[in-house]
Amino acid sequence: MGGLIYVLFGISVVFNGLGVIALIRFPDVYTRLHGATKCTTFGSIFTALGIIAYGFARGGAAHETLAIHTIVALVALLVTNPTGSHAIARAAHRSGVKPKGAVVDRLEGRS
Repeated sequence: MGGLIYVLFGISVVFNGLGVIALIRFPDVYTRLHGATKCTTFGSIFTALGIIAYGFARGGAAHETLAIHTIVALVALLVTNPTGSHAIARAAHRSGVKPKGAVVDRLEGRS
């Protein structure tokens, strides 16, 4: 079980690292937001799975409580992370921030 926990945390570190690279390397706010949100959400899922696996490996009421709290936090994260990134992208679009490159903006005429 210990190896599984290390694998889950390793996958988490890789995806969260890819989210950092997305923030640094991507050209505009929309692609940065997309890359960072997708990678960190996926990385956080694996972090939570690692914590849950650790809780079940250790056993006991305290570790089961930790697993339940982790599940609640994961559900909250899965709701708030995409919602927050959508709000940021919408605010950027309404502020007039244009995407880099040849992009067709189908929302340009709408408010």
